[in-house]
Amino acid sequence: MAPGTDHFSRQAPDYAKYRPGYPEALFSWLADRAPGRELAWDVGCGNGQAAVPLARHFRRVVATDLSIAQIDQAQRHPRVEYRAAPCEASGLPDACCDLVTVAQAIHWFDFDKFHAEARRVLRPGGLLAAWTYTLLRGEPQINAAIETFYAEVLTPWWPPQRRWVELGYVGMPFPFATVAPAPTFEIRLRWTLADLVNYIGTWSAVQRCLAETGQDPTHALFARLRPLWGEPATVREIVWPIALRAGRA
Repeated sequence: MAPGTDHFSRQAPDYAKYRPGYPEALFSWLADRAPGRELAWDVGCGNGQAAVPLARHFRRVVATDLSIAQIDQAQRHPRVEYRAAPCEASGLPDACCDLVTVAQAIHWFDFDKFHAEARRVLRPGGLLAAWTYTLLRGEPQINAAIETFYAEVLTPWWPPQRRWVELGYVGMPFPFATVAPAPTFEIRLRWTLADLVNYIGTWSAVQRCLAETGQDPTHALFARLRPLWGEPATVREIVWPIALRAGRA
């Protein structure tokens, strides 16, 4: 599947409702290492899950996404400007950005084209940060059921770029001077069973399976998880480890 393919327009409303946000500590860490606080470019912004928190630290945020449907669902903020644009054509001037961020998206990009655009728009000493959250973790019996669903049921439907997420971005092309040491970040939420299954329904592999077969595989997943979870309204902790690459041009 070619870089630049739109994997998320179909489920844009659910993406906005069910995708988790990111810890504030991550944005504080990035802002402290940027050379200034004037402009951040958030690439592959989706519904603004990173763009809006960035606006608490930067005077202006430009947030771009290939999907107009995603941007239509985005949370508005007076310091965030949303644009429909590919990752290699931001429309920004040269050397204008203190920070470029890519949250849960860089694995979909044409790396060479995006890296060239990031270098062009970053000011001297500017920071590029790309992160992904890996497969969620809960209680052991929940983990086992989701791992089976992920690795067996959805195997035919995962795009090849997904392997970079599985690797935690280790080995991914990233020709920038690494900023280290980077702390460990994670997302922690308390969810019902419906919250969990609705989130899984936003996965690109689930949507491809639904589009090509007409069958929603999350129905069977819900049935398998129901006796393990107990009462569906029970709230359980779900954790996503975050893998971060950060560097300077």
